[in-house]
Amino acid sequence: MKSDRLLSILLLLQTRGRVPAHELAERLEVSVRTIYRDIEALSASGVPVYAERGRYGGIELLAGFRTDVTGLTADESRALFVLAAQGAHAALGLDAALGSALRKVMAALPAPHRPAAEVTSRRVLVDATRWKGGPRPAVDLEALQDAVFADRRLRLRYRHSGDREPSTYTVDPYGLVSKAGVWYLVADRRAKPQLFRADRVHSAEVLDDAVRRRPGVELADAWEVLRRQVEERPGGLDVTVRVRRDRLDMFLRLNASQLAELPDDDGRSEWVTARLSYGVVREARQLLAFTDRVEVLSPPEVREELRAAAASVTALYQRAGAGPEQ
Repeated sequence: MKSDRLLSILLLLQTRGRVPAHELAERLEVSVRTIYRDIEALSASGVPVYAERGRYGGIELLAGFRTDVTGLTADESRALFVLAAQGAHAALGLDAALGSALRKVMAALPAPHRPAAEVTSRRVLVDATRWKGGPRPAVDLEALQDAVFADRRLRLRYRHSGDREPSTYTVDPYGLVSKAGVWYLVADRRAKPQLFRADRVHSAEVLDDAVRRRPGVELADAWEVLRRQVEERPGGLDVTVRVRRDRLDMFLRLNASQLAELPDDDGRSEWVTARLSYGVVREARQLLAFTDRVEVLSPPEVREELRAAAASVTALYQRAGAGPEQ
């Protein structure tokens, strides 16, 4: 709706200051011509807004103009109170600030929408942590936050998965991302984006040097590149398995990231065929967790890998003495 778009333009200008017309058009998914028509409509309604052309031009509100906007819709009011898990705010030291902010927002809401927002806060809970994820090490985000908000470089002592000792890196941070309850630092290292799990950071030192980010790249841009690298990493090894129906739901849930395609399930057969994709043969050993409820059909090298692994486990428990090795 045009009224919603005009309000969005007003809020963006009030928050950002001067904004190029093409950026407003991209954000609101309309043409630049539509943006200029909207600016004329705002001006006609008494909003002191003007446009400057040229390389460094843009659309801007008259200096000092502010407006209190409380015309939220019912759905917008509910959306504000559907918040992520408290753990995310606690990790950033913002739990108290969150509670205070919500109280202020509640007071500013139009009176008819307050009951709906209050009910939403009690009836909808978003918990970003995975089931049975196990205890996670404590994460100290203070130094990472300091660097992110002060636009300073970071010197990290960071241990990669599988490494015994941490390595030292100097990085240029874009920001912090919480993914399924796990915090990541998104940063450039030697002008290339890289992910660092916060719980693997042994130490972090904020340097005096200003951050050196790539021009025009924001946190969301860098995160999108890294997310795609993780999710679209080629497997290289196609594995066909059959799964007993009584374990199919669990199998699909635990192997979602390895599924090459959803299985063709008629809803009646005792066994369901599925295709997985792994990087190397050894990764398929995780299928042993399903014991005789999952059988590898191909390729032969994966069948042999699981046979050898199962034989090794059997031999461990069949050794003479039936007791633990001393």
